[in-house]
Amino acid sequence: MTVGIPIRRLWPEPSTEPLDDAALTALYGRADQPRLRVNFVASLDGAVTVDGYSAGLSGEPDKRVFGMLRMLCDALVVAAGTLRHEGYRAVRLSENRRAWRRANGLAAYPTLVVVSGSLGLDPAQAAFADAPVRPIVLTHSDAEPPPGLTDVADLLRCGTGRVDLAAGLAELHGRGLTQVLCEGGPHLLGALTAADLVDELCLTVAPLLAGPGAGRITAGDASAPRHLPLRHVLAADDGVLMLRHARP
Repeated sequence: MTVGIPIRRLWPEPSTEPLDDAALTALYGRADQPRLRVNFVASLDGAVTVDGYSAGLSGEPDKRVFGMLRMLCDALVVAAGTLRHEGYRAVRLSENRRAWRRANGLAAYPTLVVVSGSLGLDPAQAAFADAPVRPIVLTHSDAEPPPGLTDVADLLRCGTGRVDLAAGLAELHGRGLTQVLCEGGPHLLGALTAADLVDELCLTVAPLLAGPGAGRITAGDASAPRHLPLRHVLAADDGVLMLRHARP
């Protein structure tokens, strides 16, 4: 996507020139080492949903960066609850983005990785049944898959009684999936934060006061604060801010 609502850089090096896809790709990029990037959208008052869904916070500029982050990753990680609630479809990319991946030595599509402790998943959901690349389900040794799940996905068992996220991430790296993008949900972000696994957070701030009721982008047990320095601030002409925070 190269047209639509312009996105400009506010910091560092402010520029009035709209960013094309090549410039956005360079700003977000791929790292030289394994990286776990998390992408979320939130309202001004911290809500992660409107009327129960994240779509109410996301506009054209956010969707543009959302698609670009998928283009850049090797694996797309999502919690099973988010997959079900948001009605995830198969992870597909436009021809232009597939061409970029092929030109940069990547598979045409990233691999979907679903994190599930209970394996309460529907093999008929399009995210599995229509996937262009066989998905991976990250679970633990005690979980029993429903009928048909192993026909459409590979099970990666890490941990006993609960999913060991650090071990699972290491297994993904061992399979060559080193650039990992997590799209939530809040409990998964909370667990990744507690395990000190988050290298980068890309946060879109929608110019909207959602009011009370919705949760935050993170949930779960309390954990130690983690410092993530600011790397860039982008602004779209519709008032949306896009923040990128990352470890050194």
